[in-house]
Amino acid sequence: MIRPSNSSLKVYVYSGVVDMRKQIDGQAALVETTMEVNPFSKRLVVFTNKRRDKLKILAWDKNGFLVWYERLEKQRFLRLKGDHNRVLSIKDLNLYLDGYDINRFKPHEPLKIEKVA
Repeated sequence: MIRPSNSSLKVYVYSGVVDMRKQIDGQAALVETTMEVNPFSKRLVVFTNKRRDKLKILAWDKNGFLVWYERLEKQRFLRLKGDHNRVLSIKDLNLYLDGYDINRFKPHEPLKIEKVA
């Protein structure tokens, strides 16, 4: 699958529920009015539906909008916590697309090994 890879891009998450029948203009309007973010700037905006089995990513590319769309057959995308302007890295976005729970994604606790006599 082709995925965004430009690590300098900001990834914004729309935390509300979006009707996936909404087209590019409707999603761009949500970005501008609800999120108060310029939809024509260099960033990605992630939307999910109520069932969380569909995801769209909206991006502006020089002279037009790009839309990535993914529909899961059996699994669900996890709900991302935070406000409408939560920012992810491209790495976190790709982990999210792979099904990781990035809300709780943290490294292992360090081991505390005591000297054995």
